Amino acid sequence: MNQPDRSLRPVTVASEWAPDSWRARPALQMPAYPDDAALAEVQDELRALPPLVTSWEIMALKQQLAEAQEGKRFLLQGGDCAENFSDCSSEVISNRLKVLLQMSLVLVHGLRIPVIRVGRFAGQYAKPRSADTEVRGDVTLPSYRGDIVNRPEFTADARIPDPRRMIKAHARSAMTMNFVRSLIDGGFADLHHPEYWGLDWVGDSPLAEEYQRMVSGLGDAVRFMETLVGSQIHDLKRVDFYTSHEALLLPYEEAQTRQVPRQWGWFNLSTHFPWIGMRTAALDGAHTEYFRGIRNPVAVKVGPSVTPDQLLRLIDVLNPDDEPGRLGLIHRMGAAHVADKLPPLLDAVKREGRRVLWICDAMHGNTESTSNGYKTRRFHNIRSEIEQSFDIHAAAGTRLGGVHLELTGEDVTECTGGARELTDTDLERAYRSTVDPRLNYEQSLEIAMAIVRKQSQTGVTALR
Repeated sequence: MNQPDRSLRPVTVASEWAPDSWRARPALQMPAYPDDAALAEVQDELRALPPLVTSWEIMALKQQLAEAQEGKRFLLQGGDCAENFSDCSSEVISNRLKVLLQMSLVLVHGLRIPVIRVGRFAGQYAKPRSADTEVRGDVTLPSYRGDIVNRPEFTADARIPDPRRMIKAHARSAMTMNFVRSLIDGGFADLHHPEYWGLDWVGDSPLAEEYQRMVSGLGDAVRFMETLVGSQIHDLKRVDFYTSHEALLLPYEEAQTRQVPRQWGWFNLSTHFPWIGMRTAALDGAHTEYFRGIRNPVAVKVGPSVTPDQLLRLIDVLNPDDEPGRLGLIHRMGAAHVADKLPPLLDAVKREGRRVLWICDAMHGNTESTSNGYKTRRFHNIRSEIEQSFDIHAAAGTRLGGVHLELTGEDVTECTGGARELTDTDLERAYRSTVDPRLNYEQSLEIAMAIVRKQSQTGVTALR
């Protein structure tokens, strides 16, 4: 990749900011570590470890996100709700990559624009909780906050926050990213052979025939172009792939925030594209303070309770210079509320002329519990929120530039509906998530196809 122009420096540089300046602000969703000295020791160890990403990768992604703001690309961001250390295996990682590659293939084929592929992995080990404690019977214990903090078993020992788990999270993230990079560099994502991306358990999928038609069409197009130029198009052998996670555990993020040679400012080198969750996006909060000082492209989850004034003030803090590619707004309203809650936000941001990348998270606003005790999401509601969002953006004269999904390449039954019409009783068969329900492979592919169909109905102006 080409190095970015280092002379480009915004007018406003974060003032009185340091990687640890968040400590002077209210910090929500932070675990209570029992030993401050042990925590500080772990942070020192993390600072000495190699970074997980590079500044030039970060700047390349920022440029692509700027192009997505202009309708020249589309963002596909997806992965696990919360990674588990035990899932750091070649099969799980390659299946997750296959799903995202197949979805991106469908989107490229249907939307006719490049797709930015961003995985919710290699660092998505922390999760916010609705309560600091969990009660079962007469026993109260700290909540499980993800493998980077504690363990899910409901025992006193498992639920004690352990800072050493941050070292393990860094190692698992490095292994995941190393394997993904090796797969891509080795031709795993070669567009000459998209048929290699199949998953064995979905050979009889109701969507298989439609997908195979797309694969055949793409293969024919590649062969046609190579016939015209008289040689193989080598750029089709690999793709750019980036990582993202919710930067929730600030001691971990702080320890991996660094300055690099021949660049100004600070970079979070644990991921390319960190985001702030809805529970921690307070204007005066620790997470907003941390995010305002890093040069990475960043995103913020925007829920139905956010007002236009709150959103505009948050934009002013996180992107005061209106830098292209800097800020994504991930709206997650729920299918029942998006038609009422999203338009005022779009109108306010458009009226102020602020450059942001609008992204739809159709997962988190559609979570519900079933009568048999499972937390699930109904495929119909997920698809509905995405489709409504395209319509709402088209009506407002804004662009829906991407989607943010929780998904897996495993044969899980966590969300109902979809191609196989999973019901509440099917959830018992293969419900594996320890936190939130995810789309399985078929449901993920069906969402990609629904996006293409909706875009063709809405018209090119919805994207461009």
